[in-house]
Amino acid sequence: MGTEQEITCISCPVGCRMTVTVENGAVTRVQGNACKRGEAYARQECISPLRMVTAVARVSGSAVPVSLKTRSPIPKDKIAQCMSEIRQLKLRLPIEMGDVLLEDVAGTGIPLVATRSLV
Repeated sequence: MGTEQEITCISCPVGCRMTVTVENGAVTRVQGNACKRGEAYARQECISPLRMVTAVARVSGSAVPVSLKTRSPIPKDKIAQCMSEIRQLKLRLPIEMGDVLLEDVAGTGIPLVATRSLV
């Protein structure tokens, strides 16, 4: 028999408590979810968890940092590397909301984008 994990779904405000069974690196059973989104979340979370990263970065010539985020979720185990790369950015004005600030964060192929404009 596989291992069981207890997780709380974050796909919607309901926050279903789910029991997920994993056997040989694959999810074989999900219990406790109220919707299909919960099942999809459980399958992803227990095998290869992903997270959106939001942060701020310094901008040369600005007293205000720029807010940024990953365009899509990245593997959870890449977050520390992502944050390190954000701290190393050398940004300059102007920055427009939606500008790509880093093409490939932490080797994921996912860009970091500005979530506000600074001019």
